[in-house]
Amino acid sequence: MTLTDLTHMPPRAPLAMPEQDLHRAPGARPCAQDGFGWRLAVFAPALTITALLLWGLHGVLSQAGMSVVEWALLAMIGLTFVWVSLAVSTVGVALAGRFEAREPARRGAPMDVALLVPVYNEVTWDVFGNAAAMLNDVAARKPMHRYALFILSDTQDPAIAARELQAFEVLRRDVPEGMTVHYRRRAQNVDKKVGNLADWITGWGAAHDAMLVLDADSLMTGRAIVRLSDEMAADPQAGLIQSFPQLIGAETVFARIQQFSNMAYGWLLAEGLARWARAEGNYWGHNAIIRVEAFASAAGLPHIRGGRDLILSHDFVEASLLRRAGWTVKFLPRVAGSFEETPGTLVDYVLRDRRWCRGNLQHLRLLGTKGLHPVSRFHLFQGAMAYLMSPAWFLLLVFWTLLGKDAETNVIRYFNEANPLFPSWPPEMSHIDSVGFLVIMYAMLLTPKITSALVIAMRPGAVRMFGGKRAFGTAFLTEVALSVAYAPILMIQQSKAVLRALLSRREAWAPQNREGTRQPVAVLLKFHWVETTLGVLLSVGLLSGLVSWWLVPIVTSLLLAVPLSALSSLNLARHAPAGFRMDSPLTLHEPAIVGRARALRAALRADLEGRGKLVAE
Repeated sequence: MTLTDLTHMPPRAPLAMPEQDLHRAPGARPCAQDGFGWRLAVFAPALTITALLLWGLHGVLSQAGMSVVEWALLAMIGLTFVWVSLAVSTVGVALAGRFEAREPARRGAPMDVALLVPVYNEVTWDVFGNAAAMLNDVAARKPMHRYALFILSDTQDPAIAARELQAFEVLRRDVPEGMTVHYRRRAQNVDKKVGNLADWITGWGAAHDAMLVLDADSLMTGRAIVRLSDEMAADPQAGLIQSFPQLIGAETVFARIQQFSNMAYGWLLAEGLARWARAEGNYWGHNAIIRVEAFASAAGLPHIRGGRDLILSHDFVEASLLRRAGWTVKFLPRVAGSFEETPGTLVDYVLRDRRWCRGNLQHLRLLGTKGLHPVSRFHLFQGAMAYLMSPAWFLLLVFWTLLGKDAETNVIRYFNEANPLFPSWPPEMSHIDSVGFLVIMYAMLLTPKITSALVIAMRPGAVRMFGGKRAFGTAFLTEVALSVAYAPILMIQQSKAVLRALLSRREAWAPQNREGTRQPVAVLLKFHWVETTLGVLLSVGLLSGLVSWWLVPIVTSLLLAVPLSALSSLNLARHAPAGFRMDSPLTLHEPAIVGRARALRAALRADLEGRGKLVAE
């Protein structure tokens, strides 16, 4: 049993949270189903397009008989292309759904809502400054619901823990009228975030109707918090309602790429996902409101592999278990005012991705969980495929490059002639245009971005939000060029992450670095040695004629992995010309709460370091 500091907590209100049996389906509450038409509109075109592509390629390859290598090539093309097609059809569903009338905001009975902020060795003033900004903004709206903030600390560093207590005292001193704040620190971070939240539910959950789960870098407006609360209060079937977090605090090249993508393209994919997922949505672990009783009764996670392993990417699984029990899981991307921060450099992004990769690959072992809704199983499978796609793309490029070379100079032909296990090289392969395949591949990958950009370009008001036509066009082209440049590097790094997850049992965990700190060249060389080595080897292949010249863009990115990684930490806000900063509405028109949070962070830091006092705005 963990030791818990109860000094700064309200009276205990225990709530049972039984561990769920993944091998036996519970009796589910009845829940309306209304998403079949939209799902058909997403999956049918994607599967049809992929099937037609495979049928056409098979017709060419099969004229001289199909080898094992060619069947593997076809399988990998189908595996990769279907996910690209799904993204394209999701955009189509989003565009069709925009003609539907918006549902009006609803209100139910007042609720007791807990704002939960789990932390682990985080930057203290950032966490508590954001919390102060959210409390003040909620209080200013004079909501009908009652709110209490809980900082749930798993911090293991004594110095940081001491600062947390100081910051809590400052926060409690200036808490707005009608709000309460609490702080609890576990002596041991048993089961990480899963255990942290379970500790709160089993200790104090019965006193609250809902919990709004936040991350250490989360920031939400009072309007967004109250809107999610109203939606849950008005819908007794709702078990979880997920908002669409937008990225803030982006100043570096890599952070701006993510932020611009999130603002310019992510909204359309989010609209499409919400349209077809309906009551079978997903959970991203933060900036979501959850019905406490539903979560406690249906989402208690067991350990897997004979009780040895914690479920790491718990959010997807918890959403699946809630839906299994008959509660709805909804995604509301139109709830504005939900924010989070993002890694500032390529290295920081990759380090975070390694942890996520390990957790998402666990989902493959959970696909057999009894009683899950088919859409919930798809979410779990898609989470794993998001990482398995990288090694699949890599193998596809290798096979296509080797099989697509001219018969006289192809390395594969040599092995075909020397090894009777392989059939002789079919001359029909010489008619396959590798460049054409590359064009098709990039066209499909970029279609969601191009579609979103065109939708924005056709709306004068939206274009103005991005700084005008020229600024938006320049930002779009810059983002596309940089995304294409970083894609091969990320492909290799994610492939490495998959191998790490398969070959080792643990991944080092550390708080996410959001500062965009530059790394020394020696560190970057060590970090990117695999990409650099592959780039050198492929360059030799290009010059010797063993590798197709259409791979030049990919080879160039791999060769330049180190300088591109160094570029990712460049501060665009300070060093780039105005037209190349990849500005978005959140940088050109900063939300008021973001500015207030920044001021409160600075004031709290000064207060903790003895240079001033926190003044809540």
